[in-house]
Amino acid sequence: MTDPVHIVCPHCEAVNRLAHERLNDTPVCGKCARELFVGMPIDVNTERFNKHIERNDIPVLVDFWAEWCGPCKMMAPAYQQAARRLEPRIRLLKVDTEHLQDLAARYNIRSIPTLALFRNGREVARQPGAMDVNGIVSWVDALMRHA
Repeated sequence: MTDPVHIVCPHCEAVNRLAHERLNDTPVCGKCARELFVGMPIDVNTERFNKHIERNDIPVLVDFWAEWCGPCKMMAPAYQQAARRLEPRIRLLKVDTEHLQDLAARYNIRSIPTLALFRNGREVARQPGAMDVNGIVSWVDALMRHA
């Protein structure tokens, strides 16, 4: 038996503690009773971003994007499909750099889209440029094998 993991609810932001073995059992939040994994990236503000990065025990993949960015719009469906394939191993977030310039500056985002993988509150990998769903999943899987 492994140590329990902490998972931030995508709905109410409550931090849930559950056995690692239960991640694939469609767990629900202890506070709002909604599913902890929704198979979709979560749009976040700075406060929600910080909570997910700092409190989730699973890795967090972040898409830094902007509404006006053509490649970002082209990659959005692939990122959504990747969420269905990567959850519950990975939490996926979306950060609109136009509205959250503080986060774009904090992480020195110079081109979009940019994917960044966070683990234990720290960025561990970054990949600029649009990718298809297989590219996203393969990139994450390769990083997780070497983690």
